[in-house]
Amino acid sequence: MSVIAEPPRESFRVDMLWNDARYRSTFIQIVALILVLTAVGWIVNNVVGNLARLGKDFNFAFLRAPASYDINQTLIAYTSQSTHARAALVGILNTLLIAVLGCAAATAIGVIAGVLRLSKNWIVARLMTVFVEGFRNVPLLIWILMVMAAVNESLPAPRAATPTLGGALVATNRGVYIPAPVWGDGSWFVVAAFLLSLVAIWFWRRHARLKQEATGEQSPVLAVGLALFFIPSLIVYFITGMPITLEYPELQGFNFRGGIFMRDSLVALWLALSFYTGAFIAENVRGGILSVSHGQTEAAFALGLRPNRTMQLIILPQALRVIIPPLISQYLNLTKNSSLAIAVGYMDVTATLGRITLNQTGRAMESILLLMVFYLCVSLTISSVMNWYNSRVKLVER
Repeated sequence: MSVIAEPPRESFRVDMLWNDARYRSTFIQIVALILVLTAVGWIVNNVVGNLARLGKDFNFAFLRAPASYDINQTLIAYTSQSTHARAALVGILNTLLIAVLGCAAATAIGVIAGVLRLSKNWIVARLMTVFVEGFRNVPLLIWILMVMAAVNESLPAPRAATPTLGGALVATNRGVYIPAPVWGDGSWFVVAAFLLSLVAIWFWRRHARLKQEATGEQSPVLAVGLALFFIPSLIVYFITGMPITLEYPELQGFNFRGGIFMRDSLVALWLALSFYTGAFIAENVRGGILSVSHGQTEAAFALGLRPNRTMQLIILPQALRVIIPPLISQYLNLTKNSSLAIAVGYMDVTATLGRITLNQTGRAMESILLLMVFYLCVSLTISSVMNWYNSRVKLVER
């Protein structure tokens, strides 16, 4: 019986860091990281030294000082005696508001325009072509100014405005008024029921998908989803004595009072960003649909599927792998393009922290650094969420 002895392991040597493939990549990355951190440290130290020679220091104590300026559109309580940190927070929330509204509206506009541009109806297809090419080839700033001018010139003054939709919508040249919810006792029961309905919808859609994959049998996803969305919340709403009411805007003097007020600058910026970005998303959607082989459509028709079901079940799931990656860039562009809000007087974070606070305090380095960190965090968050969604919907290839 022979015994095979294991060869002795080679002892670690320093030269193995760059000669041995097991250590080389890690060693190079560590060296590169050290060099980058050293360069950043040198730049920061140089900046701090130059500021010290000019009699300035590098700190963020100015954020605790009173802002001493007003903000015309706020989502949280704010006065001119609030701190610069509070003003920056108001600007951040305004930026996030326009980003969320813009991304949602741009996605809806882009999907509709992208699908209609492939319509067999010549008029519809050409109208969508004019829309897409018109918005894509004119600078965004011009569209913002044009929409702002259209809102101010076409809509009536508050005293001449007529409420529509039963008083639920009032459009004036100063802005748009919509009803505001009034939360009474027991409102959280309704909110809890609504959140549980959303969870139930998610589980039902997951169950229907797994059932279809296992048996091929389709379940009524849309009808059940709508029932779960409305019925439980309405039942709880009436059982608890209708604790949530609406406050409608009413004309008082020369302006409307009550409800939620969206300034003309917010409306103009929202519409301009939505249509501008929606035109680019439409091209992404059109390219994704065209990337799917026409044989897939013919096979679906041969199986008896209708065009709308073919688009929903065959074409769009395959087109998403082409649509989503550039869609992430469009969401990032819309969020960063919202910094043009200053052109129409919308007080986003660039206007508050990057302009008024900077000019009042003279803290240019600190203000710009905070502004850069904010946009970086928002962009990384959007990229992470969309990349996660992309990994969930992409096709699993063999």
